[in-house]
Amino acid sequence: MKTLPNIITWMRIGIIPVFVVFFYLPWGWARISAAGLFAIAGITDWLDGYLARSLSQTSELGAFLDPVADKLIVVSALILLVSEANLPFFSIAAVIIASREIIISALREWMAEIGKRANVAVSYLGKIKTVLQFLAILFLLLGRPDAMNNHPLIGLLGYFFLCIAAFMTIWSMLVYLSAARNVLKARDE
Repeated sequence: MKTLPNIITWMRIGIIPVFVVFFYLPWGWARISAAGLFAIAGITDWLDGYLARSLSQTSELGAFLDPVADKLIVVSALILLVSEANLPFFSIAAVIIASREIIISALREWMAEIGKRANVAVSYLGKIKTVLQFLAILFLLLGRPDAMNNHPLIGLLGYFFLCIAAFMTIWSMLVYLSAARNVLKARDE
């Protein structure tokens, strides 16, 4: 369905390869540009949802594609950042975040198959988790040593938000799994 929100979501997915190229370019301006593209992806995540609701252009494609776009950009950025860092905690947080996204995506698909997708619909807690992930990654991108005008505090803020995002990632996963468990228990009775 060609709606403005869906076009914006497709554009967010299209940003990913450009983001990857800028991430690897050896110039400071390219690193800042990669962070800028990531920020645009975060803003368009909010914008496409807002426009879909305000213009009454919600669609099944948009409901499916929006979280997929989020997961693609977040996991892509985490893979790139982990490939540069030699920090075990960073890798652990990235694995937690990526694993949760795969688990919950599979759970939502399964719940949709049994007609109970609404029980694991995106929650406010999930939205907070996504914002924290975007903030963490944005600060980590801006705090890279080779980025122009970086300040050590920016990178530290990134790690701080990454810790909170990893915690929220686990918490939101447990909430979704609990909701699914309740549905499955009710079906078995």
